[in-house]
Amino acid sequence: MTHDDTTHDDAATTDAQHTTDSDYAAANLDTTHVTKVDGGTVALAFSGGLDTTVCVPLLEDLYGYDEVVGVTVDVGQPAEEFAEAEETAAALDLEHYVVDAKDEFADLCFESVTANATYQGYPLGTALARPVIAEAIAEVAADVGADAVAHGCTGKGNDQLRFEAVWRDTDLDVVAPVRELGLTREFEQAYAAELDLPVEGGNEGDWSIDTNLWSRSVEGKDLEDPAYVPPEEIYDWTTEPGTVTEPTLVQVGFADGLPTGVSVLEGPESVQETAAEAVTEAGDADEATTAVASGEPVATIEFLNALAGAYGVGRTDMMEDRMLGLKVRENYEHPAASVLHAAHEALEGLVLTKDERDFKATVDDEWSQKAYEGLVHSPLSAALGGFLDVVSEKTEGTVTVKLAAGQARAVGRDSEHAVYSESAASFDTSTVDGIEQADATGVAKYHGFQDRLANSTSTTSESEESTDETTITADD
Repeated sequence: MTHDDTTHDDAATTDAQHTTDSDYAAANLDTTHVTKVDGGTVALAFSGGLDTTVCVPLLEDLYGYDEVVGVTVDVGQPAEEFAEAEETAAALDLEHYVVDAKDEFADLCFESVTANATYQGYPLGTALARPVIAEAIAEVAADVGADAVAHGCTGKGNDQLRFEAVWRDTDLDVVAPVRELGLTREFEQAYAAELDLPVEGGNEGDWSIDTNLWSRSVEGKDLEDPAYVPPEEIYDWTTEPGTVTEPTLVQVGFADGLPTGVSVLEGPESVQETAAEAVTEAGDADEATTAVASGEPVATIEFLNALAGAYGVGRTDMMEDRMLGLKVRENYEHPAASVLHAAHEALEGLVLTKDERDFKATVDDEWSQKAYEGLVHSPLSAALGGFLDVVSEKTEGTVTVKLAAGQARAVGRDSEHAVYSESAASFDTSTVDGIEQADATGVAKYHGFQDRLANSTSTTSESEESTDETTITADD
C-alpha cells in the first residue's frame, strides 16, 4: 500500500474561504454532540465531494482542529474522482494524500470468491472496500501524527460502522461531522455557498454513485421509489443485455479456491480488444492478455468487468436491508464478480461432497454477513476462513463460462479432484462401479419407511375420530 503526499502550501485561498468562520454553522446547527478540541490534527476520509468538502471547515471552525489532512484511497475508482479530489484539496489548501490500495483490495475480492460472498443476492463490493480504505487512512493518520480520524458518513448508512470498526481499534479519536451535526444535503449546499467552497452547490448528478474495482452502486433521487423503473443511463459498466449477440466463452482457472487466470476461448474480437484496453496497468493488448491469463487480480477484474459488461452481465436491482434496519433501493453492477462467482460455485459442485457443500453454504453465509458488516478481520471471520482454506484445497481446476444476454453461465468444468465417476453415472453402464443396480432394491424398500409409518398412524387416528363422531351423532 503506497501513498503520495499532494500537499498544497498556498494559504491565501483558505483565508478567503473561512472569513465567515463558524458563525453560519453555529447559527444553523445543533452542536450538542460536538466535542470541541484545543488544536491538533485530524485525518479526513476525503473524496472532494460535497460531504467531505464541507467537513473541512467544520472540523476546523466548530471542532477546533488546527489542521485537517485529507486522505483519498484508490480502490479502483474512476480517474476523474481523483482529479476532483485533488482539485478540491488544492482549492482548500488541504494537505492531501492519495493511497494506492488496489492490490490489497483486489486480493480481498479474490478471497471473497472462496466464500461465494454475497449479501441478499448480490456480490459484496462496497462492504469489502471500506475496511481497506479505513486501514489506509489510519496508517496515514499515524504517519502524520494525527490525533483523530474523520469521515463524512451519515447516521443512516452502513459505512459509518465499517469505517469505525477499524478506527476504534486504534488510539485515534473518531469524528463524524455529518452524523453528529445531523447535516442535510440542503444545509451542505447552503453552507458551501456561504463559504464559497469549491463545490458546485452539491450538484453531483442525479444519482449517488459509489465505484470501486469490484462493483458500482447507484442510489438516490428517483431510485428511492421502489416502483420507479431505472433508465439505462444509470448503468456505466454494463450495456443492455442483448446488445452484443455473439456469445463469448471464457475459461477460468482456480487453485486453492482462488482465480489463477482467465483466457478467452471464442468470441467477438472487438469485445476482447475493448476488454484488453480496460486493463489500466498494461501497455498493450498482449501485455493485458498475459496479466489476465496469469491471474493478476487487478488486471483480471478490470478485464472481466469490460468483457462481461458488454453482455450486460452483473446487474442487480434490489431492496436491501441495511445494518440499522433501514430498507433501501440499490442498483449494482458487478460483471467480473458475477463471472468469478459463477465459475467458482460450478467448480465446487464438482469437487465437494454433498455434506461439504451443505455445511459450506452456512459458512459462506456467516462469512458474508461479517464482511457486509465490515468485520472481515473479526475472530469469527478468521475461524470461518480456516474452514474455507481447508475446503478450498480441493477447489482446483478450470471452468468454462458462457457470456450471453445478461448471463454468465458455467457450461463446463474439469478438475483432478472431481467427486464424480462418469461410468457410475452413465446410462450406458449396467453397474455402479461394480455395484449391481438390483442392490438398490433393499435401500428403496427402506427409503421413506418412517414417513409411511407416520402417515398410516395419522390416517388410523383420523378414521377413529370419524367413527366416534358418527356414533355420537347416532346416539343423539
